[in-house]
Amino acid sequence: MKTYYEPGRELPVAGEYDVVVAGSGPAGASAAITAGRLGAKVLLIEQNNAIGGMSTSGLMSHWTGTVTSPLYTEILRRCAGACEGEGHDRIVPWIDPEALKAVWLEMLRDAGVEVLLYTFVCGVVREGNRVAGIITESKSGRRVFLAKVTVDGTGDGDVAAFAGVPFYRGRESDGKMQPCTLMFKVAGVDLDRAVLLGSFESKHWTERGELQALAKEHIPAPAGHLLVYRSTLPGIVTCNMTNCTEIDGTKAEDLTRAELVCRSQMPAIVRYLREFVPGFERCYLISAGSMMGIRETRHFAGERTLTEEDILRARRFDDWVVQGAHFNFDVHNLTGAGLDPTGVQHEWKQPAGYTIPYGCLIPKDTEGLLLSGRNISGTHLAHSNFRVMPICAGIGAAAGAAAALAVKENAGLRDVDVRRIQELLV
Repeated sequence: MKTYYEPGRELPVAGEYDVVVAGSGPAGASAAITAGRLGAKVLLIEQNNAIGGMSTSGLMSHWTGTVTSPLYTEILRRCAGACEGEGHDRIVPWIDPEALKAVWLEMLRDAGVEVLLYTFVCGVVREGNRVAGIITESKSGRRVFLAKVTVDGTGDGDVAAFAGVPFYRGRESDGKMQPCTLMFKVAGVDLDRAVLLGSFESKHWTERGELQALAKEHIPAPAGHLLVYRSTLPGIVTCNMTNCTEIDGTKAEDLTRAELVCRSQMPAIVRYLREFVPGFERCYLISAGSMMGIRETRHFAGERTLTEEDILRARRFDDWVVQGAHFNFDVHNLTGAGLDPTGVQHEWKQPAGYTIPYGCLIPKDTEGLLLSGRNISGTHLAHSNFRVMPICAGIGAAAGAAAALAVKENAGLRDVDVRRIQELLV
């Protein structure tokens, strides 16, 4: 490969903060809100034009999974009020992406958090083994933002990777990663008759055949399943049906290929819905996510690592910072459509919630940095459970509380009393 030498240059320090959070998905936004509410001076940096990550730009249909977190419950209640009128506190999992964008911004504003959109993280400032801030690239040029604590809420762990934290990609045995999906919505659905299958293990037989089998037959591979969910609007359904395998979400070339593949699948999916799925006879495409749904990339080494056994045993760690986390092993087929042989959705038998210890948020051999969201330290199979948005929001709240306490007490992240974090989260 040819190389080009870029001359060194001095970079302007555009701001100094107690806490800088990179990435504004549920994990990053929750971290920023929590730290801001606890009195820290916080900057939240996002590469897209909206807050929320997959919960908004990714066009996710609903919050799936649960977590015991007052912040997550507040998000649901605020969304209910935004959709159905002030004071409405009925908690429902369905997402109105535009309403949620406004809720995120309102919560950040009320917490005193500064927000900077259209900005990529492209490096870190290091002082020995301590991350002292981040380097960004944007229309404003290449700039530095210094921080006493940096929180990596980028999903892929871009900050941690720039900081040199050890990681591996995908499944431990072969490095394969879960496929990616571009969510989209169709309108014109007769919801009184519509068949809405929400898991790979859900089946429905019609005169033409079983719907999951028909999807595999009539939708081009590697897509070929039916996953559809109601929305907050009449006649509109969200489809989790595009599929692209062998994608590394940390590479621009792969993300581009995923966009091309997933968008090329949409016409065939709409034809399948019209022809075979009751209630969808007159449906049509109205919108697609502006952000590719990446399920899995880097797994970082932390002081502790959450395993599938911890989840199956519903283990309660003394040093928990997330509690009541509950979901299944949501492993999409790594080589094609449907559920992977290691995945369990509808047939999940573990009813109890589990906890996540503080050490999973602390990267190995690195100071001044916290992991937040699906990039925390966990195995491939455990990650398929904790990667969902409610649990990521709970992880973010924990990261924000830990960051604010470290700043307030002028302590290292490893020296923060976990019991104090627990008190703040409860």
